[in-house]
Amino acid sequence: MAGGKLSPRQKMINLMYLVFIAMLALNMSKEVLSAFGLLNEKISDANVATSQRNTAFMEGLAIKANDEPAQYAAVEAKAREISQISDEYDAYLTTLKSASIEKIEDPTDYEVMDKPDYFNNLFFTGDKYKEGGQEFLNKMDEYRTEMIAVLSDTALAKVAGIEDIKKSIEANFSTAPVTNRDGKEVAWLNYNYEGFPLVASLTKLTQIQADIKTTKSEVLQRMLAGQQAAALSFSNYSTLLETSKSAYYSGEKFDGAIVLGRTDESTKPKRAELTLDGRKLVEGTDYTFEGGKVKLNVSAGSPGDHKIEGILYYGEGGEEAEVEVNRSFATISLPNSAVIAADKMNVVYRGVDNPMTVSIPGIPDNKVNASAAGLSRVSGSKYVMRPGSGRTVTISATGTLPDGKPVGSKSEFRIKDIPPPVGAIRGETGIVRMERGGLEISSVSAVLPDFDFDVNLNVTGFSFKVSGQPTVRVNGTKLDGAAKGALRRAGRGETVQIFDINANVSGSGVMLKKTSPVIIELTN
Repeated sequence: MAGGKLSPRQKMINLMYLVFIAMLALNMSKEVLSAFGLLNEKISDANVATSQRNTAFMEGLAIKANDEPAQYAAVEAKAREISQISDEYDAYLTTLKSASIEKIEDPTDYEVMDKPDYFNNLFFTGDKYKEGGQEFLNKMDEYRTEMIAVLSDTALAKVAGIEDIKKSIEANFSTAPVTNRDGKEVAWLNYNYEGFPLVASLTKLTQIQADIKTTKSEVLQRMLAGQQAAALSFSNYSTLLETSKSAYYSGEKFDGAIVLGRTDESTKPKRAELTLDGRKLVEGTDYTFEGGKVKLNVSAGSPGDHKIEGILYYGEGGEEAEVEVNRSFATISLPNSAVIAADKMNVVYRGVDNPMTVSIPGIPDNKVNASAAGLSRVSGSKYVMRPGSGRTVTISATGTLPDGKPVGSKSEFRIKDIPPPVGAIRGETGIVRMERGGLEISSVSAVLPDFDFDVNLNVTGFSFKVSGQPTVRVNGTKLDGAAKGALRRAGRGETVQIFDINANVSGSGVMLKKTSPVIIELTN
C-alpha cells in the first residue's frame, strides 16, 4: 500500500503508533534532559574560570607592555585584537542563549526544555534558513576567518604551535556539511540544531563558547611564551668583565672575573638618576637610552678615580623597580705626553664660587685632600674656591697611594676682581634705539658679558641725562617722575644717557668696578 491512499483505520493505527513512540521518548528523555543540563552547568563553570584566567592574563600583559614596550607592545596589540574577535563572538552567543530561555520561569528546570521549537523557528523555514539561521552561520564563519587571518600574520609566524591552533580552529568552527550515520550529507546547521531539544542546543552553544575561550587562552599563552623565550635566548647575552677597581698599578695582581651579562635591547630603563663625581647627569646630553643600555657621553675628566652613582628605574608589574648604580672608572694621564698649561689663566675670581676639581691619578677621591684659604669640598674631587683678600692663593693637594706612600703637589692661582659690568636697558647694551614710551617703562640693569660665572647683579640707582637739560639722579631701576619729565622734553632723534650706574653682586659685599653707560637714541 506504499504510496496509496490509506484507510481511516490505517491512519488511526499509524497515529497511535507515533504517539506510543513519542511517549516512550518522553519517558526516556527526562534523565537525558537533566544530563544535558548538568553538562551545560559544568561547561559554564569551566568557562567562567577560563574567562577569569584570560582577563588576568590580559591585565598582566598590559602591565608588561607598559613596562617594556619594545618587547611586549606588539604582542599586547595582537592579544587585544584576538580578545576583541573572541569577546564579540562570545557576547553574540550569550545573547542568543538568554533569548532562548527568556520565557522559562526556572532556567535550571531542564526537563521543561524538551521542545525544539525555539531554534527550529529561529533558524529554519522549510528547506531554507531564516535570517537568524543565516546570521548564526555567518557569525561562526566570521570568527573562524578573522582568527585565521590574525594568526597568519608574519609577526606570529615563529610562535611555536601556532599552526596547530589554526588547524584546531578550522576543525572546531567549521560549518561544512556533515555526513550522518546513514552516509548522507547534511547541512551543518540542520545536523546540529534541527529538531533537538532546547537544552541540547543550549549545551552546544555553551560548548562553542568553551572552544572560543580555550582557543583564546592557548593563543595568548603561546604568544607570550614565544616572546619570553626570545628575550631569554643566549643570543641576547654577552660577557662582562668585573674588577675590584678600575685601574691597577704595575706589579699588582689582576683579580678580574668574566661573567655573563644580558644585553636585550627591549629591556631598557624607564628613567635614570645618575651622578658623576656628585654632578647630576642630564639625559640627552650626558647619557642616552640605546636599546637595553644607558649610553654615557661624558668627559673622562681629570686624572684619578671617578664615580658614577645613582639609580636605574625599570618597569616591573606596573611599578618601578630600582637598580642601584655604583661604578667607578679611572682616568690616567697619557704617558710621555706633554703637559701644557696657560699659566696666566690660573685665575680665580673674588666674590664668586669658583668650581674646581682636585684629584691625583690612581688615587680614590676619598684619599685625596686639598687645602687653601677659601677652599671647601663639595663632593668627591669637586671643590669650591671663594678667595678673600690678596692677589694669589696656593692650593695644596695630598694623597696616599695603595702602597701607603704619600704624594702631593701645589698650584698657585691668581685672584682677580670681577670685571666691570656693562649697563643695559631692556637687556641691550651700548647704543640702543627705542621708542620714548618703551624707555619710560623699561628697567635699567647691569650685565657681565662673556663672564663664565652665574652672577646676579643688582642695580640700586643711576644718572639720567638729556642733552641741554640738568642730570637727574634716579633711585631704583626705572625712570622716576623727574626723569620722565626730562624725557618728554627731548626731541625725536635725540640721545639720552644712563650712566653712573650703581651695581653690586647679590648677597656679596664685593665692590664692583665702575659700570659702563648705555646710550639711547629716541625713535619718536
